[in-house]
Amino acid sequence: MEIYIYLTDKYNLRKGDKIVEQKAYKLNSSNDTNMLPGNLQRLPDESFFDKILVFIDANFLSKLSNYFGNGKYLVYDIIKFPELIPNKQKAKLEKIFYYTAPPFLSPRPTREEEKKEAGYKRFTNKLKKQGVIVREGRCQRLKIDGNYIFKQKAVDILVAMDLSSVPLDFPHIKRIILISSDSDFVPVVKKLDGKGVKTILYTYYEKKRDTPFSRSNYLIKSVYKYKLLTKEDFEKAKLEKEVKK
Repeated sequence: MEIYIYLTDKYNLRKGDKIVEQKAYKLNSSNDTNMLPGNLQRLPDESFFDKILVFIDANFLSKLSNYFGNGKYLVYDIIKFPELIPNKQKAKLEKIFYYTAPPFLSPRPTREEEKKEAGYKRFTNKLKKQGVIVREGRCQRLKIDGNYIFKQKAVDILVAMDLSSVPLDFPHIKRIILISSDSDFVPVVKKLDGKGVKTILYTYYEKKRDTPFSRSNYLIKSVYKYKLLTKEDFEKAKLEKEVKK
């Protein structure tokens, strides 16, 4: 259990003036060693009181799940996963934004492509019914050296558009959580900071070579603070089996 203690700093003004006390919050103990402190002055953390928005880069989260699963995607509840994160920030989750792209469909879709599309629609419709705002780009198929590769298009633009709209659409929001590793979001993160909205980044990187997750100092230095995601974060959001009636 986390216990908060109060620290009191006294500033003497002039002789005969009253002493002004300023209280700040500080964790007595914390097991979260991955979270870097964002407020070195120990001022009250607004996230202890405020509501928060979560923005999820689905492609990043999918790659990380596959990586932690050693080539096999981890099974987890995409709703429960972001709901657990605001708890760590002592904030209440107001809205989840989920950015993805539907599977590629040929002009004459194959049976396999139609099957993937049907599964995708079931998944995204379920998210929407639970209040998640789903933003969809598109999937592009490229043929390189005789092999097909697939890339998401316009997804990053959708993320940037929604992030930049936070001060206008959610004027009461002072903190947001961004789950991504894309340094393209740095300009909008800096703009939000200038508007009084702090970004807490949940990401992953490794210092060793030959890894799909390299460190982006540009992105990390732009945010208020960041935390490295772990396999345990996925395991805590275990998907409960639906009971058939």
